[in-house]
Amino acid sequence: QVQLQESGPGLVKPSQTLSLTCTVSGGSITTSDTAWAWIRQPPGKGLEWMGVISYGGNTVYSPSLRSRISISRDTSKNQFFLQMNSVTPEDTGVYYCARDPRQDWTYNYWGQGTRVTVSS
Repeated sequence: QVQLQESGPGLVKPSQTLSLTCTVSGGSITTSDTAWAWIRQPPGKGLEWMGVISYGGNTVYSPSLRSRISISRDTSKNQFFLQMNSVTPEDTGVYYCARDPRQDWTYNYWGQGTRVTVSS
């Protein structure tokens, strides 16, 4: 059974950098064909796909965010990370990590989400 757990700060000041960690257990982030995603949901809005890192380490980002986010990983710890620079209050929301088993933008395992508030 694959489990994902998000961790990171719940409060970030505007203009600062948000850094989140997704810790994966029960499966490897290097399993063939998988991609590992960050998805967020602002209050009262729908899910927004942010980006992924593939099992081989390739990344793809949402065009609306690519200028200020990066996704990386530590395979020895079975973790992957989100870094988002220059945050604003519009970045407030619940952030999820999730597994895409076939790189087709469908996700069979999700973390529980972590709430991030951007505020002074």
